[in-house]
Amino acid sequence: MSNNFSKGSGNSSIITEYEAKCMLKSKGITVPEGILVKDLPAKLSLKFPLVLKISSSTILHKSDAGGVRLGIRDMEELRQEFSDMKLKFPYSDFLIESMVGKGAEFIVGVVTDPVFGHMIMLGSGGIYTELYGDVTFRKIPIDAIDAEDMISDIKSGAFCEGFRGMQIDCKILADLLIRISDIVLGLGKIDTMDLNPVIVDREKATVVDAKIRLTVT
Repeated sequence: MSNNFSKGSGNSSIITEYEAKCMLKSKGITVPEGILVKDLPAKLSLKFPLVLKISSSTILHKSDAGGVRLGIRDMEELRQEFSDMKLKFPYSDFLIESMVGKGAEFIVGVVTDPVFGHMIMLGSGGIYTELYGDVTFRKIPIDAIDAEDMISDIKSGAFCEGFRGMQIDCKILADLLIRISDIVLGLGKIDTMDLNPVIVDREKATVVDAKIRLTVT
């Protein structure tokens, strides 16, 4: 998915993770609570532990670039991590977010096929997405039956029935797939979308990281 996303179409532009999450949140999709800053505020309303990320439309793989810090436990640690990252990326904005709890990790994506148009993808998520290649595709738009079939197609669908002590509500995941399909149809300007990981538990599906490329007209 990452390779497909990186290519995109010729007339497209990438928006920042913060912008992508604001777009998703406005459509009723759950994202971590967070703020965008240039400098660290004196006080935060967010609950620790926190995540600190650079916010850039030009650096797609933030972890590889050293632009992500996870599990920040308190304000003192946040100040140190922020100071270090500010030195490394002096012109960047920064996204500070609450950590998301445990759950099953999925990847949800959208690509634009030259023949079939928009295709939605679901797969096992996290850092092993490209290694395992456990993915399935459907042409947009999809309905509830399509979403359920997609979940059944991949190995991580086993979490719906419970696997290694973890069980999730896959109706929530199916609803997310349908919402993404509807967003693509409604906006009409999404070239590619890469949501990875999406953490799903028994209560919600949270988009932890988001990359969206928009078509430029």
